[in-house]
Amino acid sequence: MPRALGARRRFSLVFAACLLGLLAFAAGASADVLSPESGGSPNADLVDTLWWIVFVIALLVLTGVLGTLLLFIVKYRARKGRVAAQIHGNTRLEIGWTVGAAVIVVALTVVTFIMLPGIKDPEESGGGQSASLAGAQLVSVDQPKVPGGRSLTIDVNGQQYIWRYTYPGGVYSYEEMVVPANVTVVLRIRSQDVAHSWWIPKMGGKMDALPGYTNYTWLKAPKPGVIYRGQCAELCGRNHADMVARVRVVTEEEYRAFIASKRQQIQQANRDATAQRQRLQPRGQGREP
Repeated sequence: MPRALGARRRFSLVFAACLLGLLAFAAGASADVLSPESGGSPNADLVDTLWWIVFVIALLVLTGVLGTLLLFIVKYRARKGRVAAQIHGNTRLEIGWTVGAAVIVVALTVVTFIMLPGIKDPEESGGGQSASLAGAQLVSVDQPKVPGGRSLTIDVNGQQYIWRYTYPGGVYSYEEMVVPANVTVVLRIRSQDVAHSWWIPKMGGKMDALPGYTNYTWLKAPKPGVIYRGQCAELCGRNHADMVARVRVVTEEEYRAFIASKRQQIQQANRDATAQRQRLQPRGQGREP
Protein backbone atom coordinates (compact mmCIF):
# COMPACT_ATOMS: atom_id res chain seq x y z
CA MET A 1 0.00 0.00 0.00
CA PRO A 2 2.72 2.59 0.86
CA ARG A 3 4.51 1.63 -2.38
CA ALA A 4 1.33 2.30 -4.38
CA LEU A 5 0.90 5.68 -2.69
CA GLY A 6 4.52 6.57 -3.48
CA ALA A 7 4.11 5.65 -7.15
CA ARG A 8 0.88 7.65 -7.36
CA ARG A 9 2.58 10.66 -5.78
CA ARG A 10 5.52 10.46 -8.21
CA PHE A 11 3.13 10.20 -11.13
CA SER A 12 1.22 13.28 -9.93
CA LEU A 13 4.45 15.28 -9.58
CA VAL A 14 5.69 14.25 -13.03
CA PHE A 15 2.29 15.03 -14.58
CA ALA A 16 2.17 18.46 -12.93
CA ALA A 17 5.74 19.23 -14.08
CA CYS A 18 4.92 18.23 -17.67
CA LEU A 19 1.73 20.31 -17.64
CA LEU A 20 3.58 23.37 -16.35
CA GLY A 21 6.27 22.83 -18.99
CA LEU A 22 3.71 22.70 -21.78
CA LEU A 23 2.07 25.89 -20.54
CA ALA A 24 5.39 27.71 -20.07
CA PHE A 25 6.80 26.80 -23.47
CA ALA A 26 3.65 27.23 -25.52
CA ALA A 27 4.26 29.69 -28.36
CA GLY A 28 1.68 32.19 -27.20
CA ALA A 29 2.53 31.94 -23.51
CA SER A 30 6.29 32.35 -23.93
CA ALA A 31 5.93 35.49 -26.10
CA ASP A 32 9.33 37.18 -25.79
CA VAL A 33 9.98 35.03 -22.69
CA LEU A 34 9.93 37.99 -20.28
CA SER A 35 8.30 40.90 -22.07
CA PRO A 36 5.38 41.45 -24.48
CA GLU A 37 6.07 40.69 -28.12
CA SER A 38 7.04 43.57 -30.36
CA GLY A 39 8.56 44.41 -33.73
CA GLY A 40 5.39 44.48 -35.82
CA SER A 41 4.19 48.03 -35.10
CA PRO A 42 5.44 51.18 -33.30
CA ASN A 43 2.72 50.99 -30.64
CA ALA A 44 3.77 47.42 -29.80
CA ASP A 45 7.39 48.60 -29.49
CA LEU A 46 6.33 51.33 -27.04
CA VAL A 47 4.35 48.84 -24.95
CA ASP A 48 7.44 46.64 -24.81
CA THR A 49 9.66 49.59 -23.83
CA LEU A 50 7.27 50.69 -21.08
CA TRP A 51 7.14 47.14 -19.75
CA TRP A 52 10.94 46.98 -19.52
CA ILE A 53 11.08 50.32 -17.69
CA VAL A 54 8.60 49.08 -15.07
CA PHE A 55 10.33 45.69 -14.88
CA VAL A 56 13.81 47.14 -14.30
CA ILE A 57 12.56 49.50 -11.58
CA ALA A 58 10.61 46.69 -9.91
CA LEU A 59 13.68 44.44 -10.09
CA LEU A 60 15.84 47.11 -8.44
CA VAL A 61 13.28 47.55 -5.66
CA LEU A 62 13.00 43.80 -5.15
CA THR A 63 16.79 43.41 -5.08
CA GLY A 64 17.13 46.25 -2.57
CA VAL A 65 14.42 44.91 -0.26
CA LEU A 66 15.64 41.30 -0.36
CA GLY A 67 19.28 42.37 0.00
CA THR A 68 18.49 44.49 3.04
CA LEU A 69 16.40 41.69 4.53
CA LEU A 70 19.19 39.13 4.11
CA LEU A 71 21.73 41.59 5.52
CA PHE A 72 19.63 42.14 8.63
CA ILE A 73 18.98 38.42 9.04
CA VAL A 74 22.71 37.71 9.04
CA LYS A 75 23.83 40.74 11.03
CA TYR A 76 21.17 40.61 13.72
CA ARG A 77 20.65 36.86 13.92
CA ALA A 78 20.17 35.34 17.35
CA ARG A 79 23.37 34.25 19.07
CA LYS A 80 23.75 31.83 21.89
CA GLY A 81 23.48 33.48 25.27
CA ARG A 82 22.14 36.81 23.94
CA VAL A 83 18.69 38.23 24.52
CA ALA A 84 16.93 39.86 21.59
CA ALA A 85 16.72 43.66 21.87
CA GLN A 86 13.35 45.34 21.85
CA ILE A 87 13.17 47.63 18.79
CA HIS A 88 10.38 50.19 18.60
CA GLY A 89 11.02 51.46 15.07
CA ASN A 90 13.06 54.05 13.21
CA THR A 91 11.15 57.17 12.23
CA ARG A 92 13.66 58.34 9.64
CA LEU A 93 13.78 54.96 7.97
CA GLU A 94 10.00 54.64 7.87
CA ILE A 95 9.55 58.12 6.39
CA GLY A 96 12.34 57.43 3.92
CA TRP A 97 10.87 54.25 2.46
CA THR A 98 7.38 55.77 2.33
CA VAL A 99 8.62 58.84 0.43
CA GLY A 100 10.79 56.64 -1.79
CA ALA A 101 7.86 54.41 -2.73
CA ALA A 102 5.70 57.46 -3.50
CA VAL A 103 8.45 58.94 -5.71
CA ILE A 104 8.74 55.68 -7.66
CA VAL A 105 4.96 55.48 -8.20
CA VAL A 106 4.79 59.11 -9.35
CA ALA A 107 7.76 58.63 -11.69
CA LEU A 108 6.19 55.55 -13.28
CA THR A 109 2.89 57.39 -13.65
CA VAL A 110 4.58 60.33 -15.40
CA VAL A 111 6.52 58.03 -17.75
CA THR A 112 3.36 56.07 -18.56
CA PHE A 113 1.34 59.19 -19.41
CA ILE A 114 4.19 60.50 -21.54
CA MET A 115 4.32 57.27 -23.57
CA LEU A 116 0.55 56.61 -23.65
CA PRO A 117 -0.28 58.94 -26.59
CA GLY A 118 2.31 57.16 -28.76
CA ILE A 119 0.66 53.84 -27.91
CA LYS A 120 -2.93 54.94 -28.40
CA ASP A 121 -2.78 57.58 -31.14
CA PRO A 122 -2.00 56.58 -34.75
CA GLU A 123 1.19 58.02 -36.15
CA GLU A 124 1.79 59.34 -39.65
CA SER A 125 2.35 56.92 -42.50
CA GLY A 126 5.84 56.59 -43.93
CA GLY A 127 7.08 58.82 -46.72
CA GLY A 128 6.26 58.11 -50.31
CA GLN A 129 2.89 56.53 -49.67
CA SER A 130 0.04 57.48 -51.93
CA ALA A 131 -2.99 59.28 -50.56
CA SER A 132 -5.16 57.06 -52.77
CA LEU A 133 -4.66 54.29 -50.23
CA ALA A 134 -6.69 56.24 -47.69
CA GLY A 135 -10.06 54.87 -46.67
CA ALA A 136 -12.85 56.72 -44.94
CA GLN A 137 -11.37 59.10 -42.38
CA LEU A 138 -11.89 58.02 -38.81
CA VAL A 139 -14.17 60.22 -36.74
CA SER A 140 -14.26 59.19 -33.09
CA VAL A 141 -13.74 60.70 -29.67
CA ASP A 142 -11.75 57.56 -28.83
CA GLN A 143 -9.22 57.78 -31.64
CA PRO A 144 -7.72 60.90 -33.25
CA LYS A 145 -7.28 61.23 -36.97
CA VAL A 146 -4.03 60.07 -38.50
CA PRO A 147 -1.56 62.96 -39.02
CA GLY A 148 -1.27 63.90 -42.68
CA GLY A 149 -4.43 61.99 -43.63
CA ARG A 150 -2.53 59.14 -45.33
CA SER A 151 -4.11 56.11 -43.71
CA LEU A 152 -6.05 52.96 -44.40
CA THR A 153 -9.18 52.08 -42.40
CA ILE A 154 -10.17 48.42 -42.14
CA ASP A 155 -13.25 47.03 -40.38
CA VAL A 156 -12.49 43.96 -38.27
CA ASN A 157 -15.61 41.94 -37.55
CA GLY A 158 -15.51 39.02 -35.12
CA GLN A 159 -17.82 36.11 -35.93
CA GLN A 160 -18.14 32.64 -34.46
CA TYR A 161 -15.50 31.46 -35.38
CA ILE A 162 -13.68 33.59 -37.94
CA TRP A 163 -12.45 37.15 -38.51
CA ARG A 164 -13.81 39.16 -41.44
CA TYR A 165 -11.88 42.17 -42.77
CA THR A 166 -13.67 44.80 -44.86
CA TYR A 167 -11.45 47.17 -46.85
CA PRO A 168 -12.39 50.54 -48.38
CA GLY A 169 -14.75 50.02 -51.30
CA GLY A 170 -16.47 46.98 -49.77
CA VAL A 171 -13.82 44.39 -50.61
CA TYR A 172 -13.49 41.82 -47.84
CA SER A 173 -11.45 38.79 -46.82
CA TYR A 174 -11.47 36.21 -44.03
CA GLU A 175 -8.81 35.04 -41.53
CA GLU A 176 -5.92 36.88 -43.23
CA MET A 177 -5.71 40.67 -43.33
CA VAL A 178 -3.46 42.17 -46.01
CA VAL A 179 -1.88 45.58 -45.31
CA PRO A 180 0.74 47.69 -47.10
CA ALA A 181 4.05 48.21 -45.32
CA ASN A 182 4.83 51.53 -43.64
CA VAL A 183 1.22 52.72 -43.88
CA THR A 184 -0.81 53.54 -40.77
CA VAL A 185 -3.77 51.16 -40.64
CA VAL A 186 -6.66 52.10 -38.35
CA LEU A 187 -8.79 49.15 -37.27
CA ARG A 188 -12.48 49.47 -36.38
CA ILE A 189 -13.16 46.40 -34.29
CA ARG A 190 -16.63 45.03 -33.59
CA SER A 191 -18.50 41.75 -33.19
CA GLN A 192 -21.74 40.50 -34.69
CA ASP A 193 -22.54 37.79 -32.14
CA VAL A 194 -20.60 37.29 -28.86
CA ALA A 195 -17.57 38.89 -27.21
CA HIS A 196 -14.29 38.28 -29.05
CA SER A 197 -10.82 39.78 -28.63
CA TRP A 198 -8.53 40.87 -31.47
CA TRP A 199 -4.89 40.09 -30.68
CA ILE A 200 -1.81 39.97 -32.89
CA PRO A 201 0.92 39.87 -30.18
CA LYS A 202 3.73 41.45 -32.22
CA MET A 203 1.46 44.29 -33.34
CA GLY A 204 0.14 45.57 -30.00
CA GLY A 205 -2.17 44.73 -27.15
CA LYS A 206 -5.52 43.01 -27.13
CA MET A 207 -8.65 44.87 -28.18
CA ASP A 208 -12.14 43.59 -27.35
CA ALA A 209 -14.64 43.02 -30.13
CA LEU A 210 -18.08 43.53 -28.59
CA PRO A 211 -21.59 43.41 -30.09
CA GLY A 212 -23.11 46.86 -30.50
CA TYR A 213 -19.86 48.72 -29.75
CA THR A 214 -16.85 49.74 -31.84
CA ASN A 215 -13.30 49.75 -30.50
CA TYR A 216 -10.35 51.28 -32.30
CA THR A 217 -6.69 50.44 -32.54
CA TRP A 218 -3.96 50.90 -35.14
CA LEU A 219 -0.83 49.32 -36.56
CA LYS A 220 1.98 50.22 -38.94
CA ALA A 221 4.08 47.29 -40.11
CA PRO A 222 7.68 48.29 -40.88
CA LYS A 223 8.51 46.02 -43.84
CA PRO A 224 6.79 43.78 -46.40
CA GLY A 225 7.11 40.04 -46.70
CA VAL A 226 6.21 39.24 -43.08
CA ILE A 227 3.19 37.41 -41.68
CA TYR A 228 2.12 38.15 -38.10
CA ARG A 229 -0.06 35.59 -36.38
CA GLY A 230 -2.56 35.82 -33.57
CA GLN A 231 -5.83 34.46 -32.29
CA CYS A 232 -9.05 35.46 -30.62
CA ALA A 233 -8.12 36.01 -26.97
CA GLU A 234 -11.64 35.77 -25.53
CA LEU A 235 -13.37 32.45 -24.93
CA CYS A 236 -16.17 32.77 -27.48
CA GLY A 237 -17.57 29.25 -27.77
CA ARG A 238 -16.62 25.64 -28.36
CA ASN A 239 -14.57 26.38 -31.50
CA HIS A 240 -12.73 29.33 -29.96
CA ALA A 241 -9.34 27.67 -30.61
CA ASP A 242 -10.03 27.68 -34.37
CA MET A 243 -10.51 31.46 -34.51
CA VAL A 244 -7.01 32.33 -35.71
CA ALA A 245 -5.89 35.62 -37.26
CA ARG A 246 -3.08 36.63 -39.61
CA VAL A 247 -1.77 39.95 -40.88
CA ARG A 248 0.26 39.73 -44.10
CA VAL A 249 2.40 42.75 -44.90
CA VAL A 250 2.99 43.51 -48.59
CA THR A 251 4.22 46.35 -50.76
CA GLU A 252 1.84 49.06 -51.95
CA GLU A 253 1.73 47.54 -55.44
CA GLU A 254 0.96 44.09 -54.03
CA TYR A 255 -1.78 45.58 -51.87
CA ARG A 256 -3.42 47.20 -54.90
CA ALA A 257 -3.20 43.91 -56.81
CA PHE A 258 -4.75 42.05 -53.86
CA ILE A 259 -7.69 44.46 -53.68
CA ALA A 260 -8.25 44.25 -57.46
CA SER A 261 -8.12 40.44 -57.36
CA LYS A 262 -10.55 40.24 -54.45
CA ARG A 263 -12.93 42.64 -56.16
CA GLN A 264 -12.94 40.45 -59.29
CA GLN A 265 -13.48 37.30 -57.22
CA ILE A 266 -16.45 38.86 -55.41
CA GLN A 267 -18.00 40.12 -58.65
CA GLN A 268 -17.55 36.72 -60.29
CA ALA A 269 -19.04 34.95 -57.27
CA ASN A 270 -22.06 37.28 -57.41
CA ARG A 271 -22.53 36.57 -61.12
CA ASP A 272 -22.26 32.82 -60.53
CA ALA A 273 -24.78 33.01 -57.66
CA THR A 274 -27.22 34.97 -59.83
CA ALA A 275 -26.89 32.46 -62.66
CA GLN A 276 -27.38 29.57 -60.23
CA ARG A 277 -30.55 31.14 -58.82
CA GLN A 278 -31.93 31.63 -62.33
CA ARG A 279 -31.25 28.00 -63.19
CA LEU A 280 -32.91 26.72 -60.01
CA GLN A 281 -35.90 29.07 -60.21
CA PRO A 282 -39.01 27.32 -61.62
CA ARG A 283 -40.05 28.54 -65.05
CA GLY A 284 -42.41 31.51 -64.86
CA GLN A 285 -42.04 31.99 -61.10
CA GLY A 286 -41.00 35.42 -59.85
CA ARG A 287 -42.27 37.21 -62.96
CA GLU A 288 -44.92 39.86 -63.07
CA PRO A 289 -48.38 38.45 -64.07
